[in-house]
Amino acid sequence: MTLHNLMSDNHKHRARIFLHRGDLVQARVAWEAAVADDRIAGTQQALSDSLGNLGNTCALMNDLARAEQCYREILQIQRTEQNLTAVAHTLVNLGNLHIASDDPEKARPYYLEALDLLRQLHDNQGLGVLYTNLALQEARASQWEQAVASFSQALEYHRTVGNEEGLAVTYSQLGKCYLDQGDLLSAERCLNNASEHYIKLGNEPAEAAVLRLLAKTYMTRHDSTSALRCLERIVALDQRYALPELQTDMDSLSKLRQAK
Repeated sequence: MTLHNLMSDNHKHRARIFLHRGDLVQARVAWEAAVADDRIAGTQQALSDSLGNLGNTCALMNDLARAEQCYREILQIQRTEQNLTAVAHTLVNLGNLHIASDDPEKARPYYLEALDLLRQLHDNQGLGVLYTNLALQEARASQWEQAVASFSQALEYHRTVGNEEGLAVTYSQLGKCYLDQGDLLSAERCLNNASEHYIKLGNEPAEAAVLRLLAKTYMTRHDSTSALRCLERIVALDQRYALPELQTDMDSLSKLRQAK
């Protein structure tokens, strides 16, 4: 092992400690140092890994330009090495960056190229996540029909791999998509599905978030009995987990009871 390899390993160790402590500024400094040493050592895989960690840290710090620079360099290394799985996941990261920077149209070409690769690789788990990303982008643009189709594709892939968390999240997002476009029956069906999956997972705070959407669906439909049942469960979960929405949910419950 060369001196630069040893120095790089030391910087990486320090970076992980800083990340664990939540000190992103020092973590970034350490990852930058690791990248510099990996360049000198000439180990492409190590350089790619360090750039990935640096890019992720910069993304967390909202320095999206530097994060993109890192991911683009990684992509070049991965294409040279013909690592198609890694290329696909880096393309998704680049797409996510453009979504985060409120430039969704630039995200789509990255997502679509990743989609082609993930299909070739039969990476059903990756396809489930990617179709969800596409659907969210389409829903933001009020492209309801496309969004529903993409969410439905995501659900198919999540079912194929048995991704219970993916099913819960996607049913929740699809339910919100239906609610936003005024299809209340479809929203109710999806949100009830999401709630059942979260109950199976034992994730009660996430269940509370879904029930808020379900309560809104029922209130929009003027079904105060069902909305009341949802809000009573939500407030119980708020109290159990000290959720920040407790006061707002209690106010909504109180108003609904008075209206009845």
